[in-house]
Order: sequence, then structure tokens, then C-alpha cells
Amino acid sequence: MILNKANPETIQTLSTLMADGAVVVLPCDTIYGLCAIYGIGEKPLKEIKGRDAAKPFLVLATKEQAKKLAGKIPQKILDGWPAPFTAILEKEDGSTIGIRVPDDPFLQKLLEKLGSPVYSTSVNMSGEPTLVDFHSICNRFEALVDCLVRGPEIQGKVASTIIDATKRPFKVIRQGLYNAENLTV
Repeated sequence: MILNKANPETIQTLSTLMADGAVVVLPCDTIYGLCAIYGIGEKPLKEIKGRDAAKPFLVLATKEQAKKLAGKIPQKILDGWPAPFTAILEKEDGSTIGIRVPDDPFLQKLLEKLGSPVYSTSVNMSGEPTLVDFHSICNRFEALVDCLVRGPEIQGKVASTIIDATKRPFKVIRQGLYNAENLTV
């Protein structure tokens, strides 16, 4: 199934599908993402992607959802969101989680409608180059996922910046779309 990001009914359809465990392709605030609802979607997402069971996915969330997931979040990170950076944060149990609050009204509405964060990863099979154009994504993933949401033909070519906020000063793990200079000083 292919839905259009510009269609106002897409959010409702997606929220129903994802709440039932669907794996979908979404135009994110950086590149297209392979996504599934937090908590129940990790296993099918790893199976589709062929990803090592030990490697975690980043999580897209609203600010409120991020606070529930990570507990205490540094103010610099909260002030910087929404933005195309993923922060690795320490959870209250001592484990870590990578969270991004996307700078995209469509994604924010979807997250609010779902009432849940979502796992997100680049659209590719593990070890292969990331697919950035919708045509290639459809050719490779249409039979593997429950739904694809069409945005621009090329949503973007650069993934999010990843910042390790468990270190002081914060450390850039991957330089992506976001210039993190103001966060790492």
C-alpha cells in the first residue's frame, strides 16, 4: 500500500496500521525511514532489515514521549529539539537510548496520534547503502513492508547527526544534517 504524505487521511490510516504492528516507510525530517511502533515493532523491523539482534534502533518521539523514555534529558538537548539530531541518552535503569524529536509537522502529528514513539532506521538492508529516492525504495521494499508513504522523490540525502549526550562535553558520533557545534561546547 502506498499512501501520500499530503493526504490528510494518511495520519489516521498510518496510526491504525502501526498500532497493529505494521512496518512502514516514512519520509522523515532527514531521509526516508523504515519505521515501526516502539515496543512491538523492533523484531519485525530487524527481520526485514536483516539487522543484528543486539544493535538498537533510534526512536522518533515528541518531547513529552522523549522525557518518558529517557527520564532526565539535558536542557541543551531539549532546547535544541525539534531538529535533525539524535541524542544518545541515559535511561533511569542505566541503559541508553537514541532519541530524535523530528522537525516535521507530519511526523509530530503521527506521533501524537499514535500516542507512542516509533523505531526508525535508514531504508536499506543491513550492510547495504541507504536508499534515498522513493522509486528505489518502492522497488526494494514494497513487498517487505505493510505501507510506504510518498513524500518528495528524494526526501533528503543526509541522515541525522548523532550526539552522545551521556558524555560531558557531548560527543558527535556521526556528523549528519545538523550542525551540533552549539551542543558540544
